[in-house]
Amino acid sequence: MPISKLTARKILKDAGAERVSDSAELELSEVVNKFAYAVAKKAVKLAGHARRKTVKKADIDLAH
Repeated sequence: MPISKLTARKILKDAGAERVSDSAELELSEVVNKFAYAVAKKAVKLAGHARRKTVKKADIDLAH
């Protein structure tokens, strides 16, 4: 489930942005989604290496 542009806007606002352009929303959304996908892929590999089907918190911690 990718993060939405609205969520990206909220993140930027929480980080202190007074105003946020549509293009900034879209870009942050894409960057976060790509990062999350990369971490997820690595975590799945780590779980597989440990001969588990279940991805655990430790896998996510090691993956990023």
